[in-house]
Amino acid sequence: MEERPETELISIPATPRASTPEILTPSGQRSPRPASKEAKSSTAWTPTSFISPRFLSPIGTPMKRVLINMKGYLEEVGHLTKLNPQDAWLPITESRNGNAHYAAFHNLNAGVGFQALVLPVAFAFLGWSWGILSLTIAYCWQLYTLWILVQLHEAVPGKRYNRYVELAQAAFGERLGLWLALFPTVYLSAGTATALILIGGETMKLFFQIVCGPLCSSNPLTTVEWYLVFTSLCIVLSQLPNLNSIAGLSLIGAITAITYSTMVWVLSVSQQRPPTISYEPLSLPSFSASVFSVMNALGIVAFAFRGHNLAMEIQATMPSTFKHPAHVPMWKGAKVAYFFIALCLFPVAIGGFWAYGNLMPSGGILNALYGFHSHDIPRGLLAMTFLLVVFNCLSSFQIYSMPVFDSFEASYTTRTNRPCSIWVRSGFRVFYGFISFFIGVALPFLSSLAGLLGGLTLPVTFAYPCFMWVLIKKPSKYSFNWYFNWILGWLGIAFSVAFSIGGVWSMVNSGLKLKFFKPPN
Repeated sequence: MEERPETELISIPATPRASTPEILTPSGQRSPRPASKEAKSSTAWTPTSFISPRFLSPIGTPMKRVLINMKGYLEEVGHLTKLNPQDAWLPITESRNGNAHYAAFHNLNAGVGFQALVLPVAFAFLGWSWGILSLTIAYCWQLYTLWILVQLHEAVPGKRYNRYVELAQAAFGERLGLWLALFPTVYLSAGTATALILIGGETMKLFFQIVCGPLCSSNPLTTVEWYLVFTSLCIVLSQLPNLNSIAGLSLIGAITAITYSTMVWVLSVSQQRPPTISYEPLSLPSFSASVFSVMNALGIVAFAFRGHNLAMEIQATMPSTFKHPAHVPMWKGAKVAYFFIALCLFPVAIGGFWAYGNLMPSGGILNALYGFHSHDIPRGLLAMTFLLVVFNCLSSFQIYSMPVFDSFEASYTTRTNRPCSIWVRSGFRVFYGFISFFIGVALPFLSSLAGLLGGLTLPVTFAYPCFMWVLIKKPSKYSFNWYFNWILGWLGIAFSVAFSIGGVWSMVNSGLKLKFFKPPN
């Protein structure tokens, strides 16, 4: 039998892949990204480089199949991976079987909610032109920054940034990134959860009054007691273990959000408009008051686009491999979600302002619908609208609270080096639910501070992602990409300061007496 030259048996391909290890969880492993041009031109050895066609040529078919399958397996699961067992114990990364459908459900549930109902209030101060222009610019801007976050999830080969704070630390440094990102993300999660308790409890009270009507008992539950009822329901649902396990709740939240947003603006525009309606922006006694009110209105528009603080966490629930990276299904789901978000936000803002003009109460379109047309609309439709709002608040509470649950359990597992038992996990969630309840009782005006919330948390959505792109991706200095992201980032910071000042002014000017819903007399 003729022997082949030894050099042919041990030949190494001219373009091997570079090996890039990654710290991963056992439930979702990640192979390296395609090698760069420099790596392709090198002759570095990789664990699969010896499994070449020239090496396989003299080997029999069964052995060849084994080696080809082994090569595919190595490319699929990654090379020289390291496992981080703590990630497998935490709610965000415990399960990595998410997909594009889950991404759409979670993004839609996080992106549409009670903040959409107060958009017509912003239009009352901005008018038609500036209101539509600001809403359109904010929508396009936040869609671009969402794309940035999706791409940066695996920007560094061998590393997945599973949480927003982790990405901020990678971009700004460990300490600075923690200080910049921790407060607004926690404020968004905990503040939104508290506002949801207030809105959900008050909506449950209105629903009960509409359904019960004159047959209500002489001693109905107080508003605080309805807060407690809603909090108890939230705590029961929060016992679902991880982010993927609440995909069904997110689907319910998405469906209810789309439904009640549509019902609210359709019912509003189908009724006769108030006779004294006007579409001129509200005029205030002084120039400074007008400026601050406009800033507060723009803060309300900014607050309508929340959910970016959850983008990294949602993408972390998906498996990611060399052939099927996580950013592909994540972006597919996000595009679908934000298409429906646009179908909710724009009609509510435009239809609500058309129906009520500058007579729009500070509580938003749902408050206006009840105040102007409670006797014109069938009680069944009103009750259905309020019930859908309750379901949406229950679902949104879960996804916004999950990062807080993750932080609690991360601290516990770091100290004890073992996963949380079911009792410890339940204790954390009961504790968080009642802490949110007590904050809501102490600060019952929190749900009305949309402008201030929008200003304080605006960098998470509009500014930080632009800075992160420049610092991590490092585009060519003084290029269009470099200038564009720096300008957008600093504009976001400037708007954050201005909108926060406008929100504080609005809060002080109203004497802290704002309410999202006003119970009927």
